[in-house]
Amino acid sequence: MNRKKSSTLLDNAVNALASLPGVGQKTALRLALYMLRRDVEYTERFAAALLALRREVKYCRTCHNICEDEQCSICADPHRDRSIVCVVENIREVLAIENTGQFRGLYHVLGGILSPMDGIGPGDLQVDSLVQRVARENVQEVILALSATMEGDTTGFFIYRKLAHQPVNVTVIARGVSVGDEIEYADEITLGRAITSRTRFTCP
Repeated sequence: MNRKKSSTLLDNAVNALASLPGVGQKTALRLALYMLRRDVEYTERFAAALLALRREVKYCRTCHNICEDEQCSICADPHRDRSIVCVVENIREVLAIENTGQFRGLYHVLGGILSPMDGIGPGDLQVDSLVQRVARENVQEVILALSATMEGDTTGFFIYRKLAHQPVNVTVIARGVSVGDEIEYADEITLGRAITSRTRFTCP
């Protein structure tokens, strides 16, 4: 027997919130009712922040991190070590590594990892721009900070092969991050040690 709808507006809000990853119907309902209990100004500020994020956010022309201008604050920082580039899958990894306080180089966000099962190939990632960047900016070291999964290792090997003709040292973060783990879920101490204890990348 179908549940009688108490309000179409409430149901629409619940369905919208439930479309977010990790948010079920019960949590969505709780969030929607919470919004109703707050004043209208709170909800307007909340909605405005999301709209501004979606409409105004840009991607750094150098590393593809999110930013508000043409270049992100990390790439624009003159105190960062420009000879070292840390390659990560997405923006979440940038935030995770920055929170360790152990890395002072620059980043390069791939926008994903190779996954034929999901239809993600080399052309879907920012690999070519990485190769061009290494050649153009005299990068001395490329750190592969990718998840310790089959897809992450495959992506790392692909990048290693693409950079093989360039005089750059390719390293990989130490396996303080367990095999099969996602970088973004590693604690800051473990991730920080993995960055500082990185080793030279070798072919499998």
